[in-house]
Amino acid sequence: MAISREQVLGHRFHVQQLDRVAGHNLTDVAVLDLGVQDTGSDGALWAMANRGVSPKQLSDVSDRLALAWTLRGAPHFYRRAEVAAVAAACAPFSEADAGKRIFDAAKPLKAASISPLEALDVVAAQLRDLVVRPMVKGDVSSELTARLSAPYVRTCRPCKTVHCYEMPFRLAALRAGLELVPESSPPVLRPIPGWTGAEENVPDHLDVVRACLHFLGPSTPKLVAAYFDAPVNEVKARWPDDAVEVHLAGETRWLLPDDLASCGSAAVEPSAVRLLGPYDLFLQARDRELLGTDPGRRKAMWVALGRPGAVVTGGEIVGTWRPRASGSRLKLLVDTWSPVPEQAVTEQAEQLAAHRGITFAGYTAG
Repeated sequence: MAISREQVLGHRFHVQQLDRVAGHNLTDVAVLDLGVQDTGSDGALWAMANRGVSPKQLSDVSDRLALAWTLRGAPHFYRRAEVAAVAAACAPFSEADAGKRIFDAAKPLKAASISPLEALDVVAAQLRDLVVRPMVKGDVSSELTARLSAPYVRTCRPCKTVHCYEMPFRLAALRAGLELVPESSPPVLRPIPGWTGAEENVPDHLDVVRACLHFLGPSTPKLVAAYFDAPVNEVKARWPDDAVEVHLAGETRWLLPDDLASCGSAAVEPSAVRLLGPYDLFLQARDRELLGTDPGRRKAMWVALGRPGAVVTGGEIVGTWRPRASGSRLKLLVDTWSPVPEQAVTEQAEQLAAHRGITFAGYTAG
């Protein structure tokens, strides 16, 4: 089956529920299966608002959702009722995978004959013993560092101090039964109520390879591995047996069977405009050449620091946006590359301002 770029973008827009109108339940957000990344001012809650969740539903998420460091060590929201299964689903697949995910911490641990998974268990045990009440991340890091031996800690030149490696700390937190307090800055960790450990059986919808293939498909093992920072061979070993081959611009990719019809027929209403936050799942696909065909525009979209949000219409990224908030007023700096329904953009901007609890005050040139 051959599919076009436009069909792929329309399919992703649809399966990620970006075409929904307001009024939906918080836990019905499909992308919670893979986790909704909460990075920046317009993070997870705005992503869920863009998927039709009402402001009332978003007013207090703590009872129904849990926030934890998981994939790539980033904070993600999940359904609270599924957090134990999420802990198993997001755990490294193997020693090799764990070694890759903890980055620079792997080398000193290997030199000390400590395996990556053993290291994560050691850090998790210390965190479980240490964090018995809500604690600020900096305090946890200081006390954790004092408990760990040399292979687990490093000299940090920017901080001019010694502290534990960051990625083992983050990846061990959920392993220890710890979650993050939503909207806490600096981050606050606390024990997950009733935690008894990760569940052994992971349901299909939380299987991270399947979920990635569903929301960011059609895809390849290499692209999925890049999303997790995992070795490609580990993803290949867990590739769904029922995945179906499709052809996109001469390249073989795979889809889940239930997504074939959607990808073959998905069409997004041209006036459907979304102001997506910089780390929205739609923008997290690793095939950026598909999302943005112009190299200069890709460079503007995915900068290393200070990444902008994306103006998306009809499933296409047609520009960038940046907030300019002052007191109770929000202005937007919008740079569009092709015609966009101005009224639809303004309606989204007004929703964003209301989401922040302030007033939209128009656009700015800088």
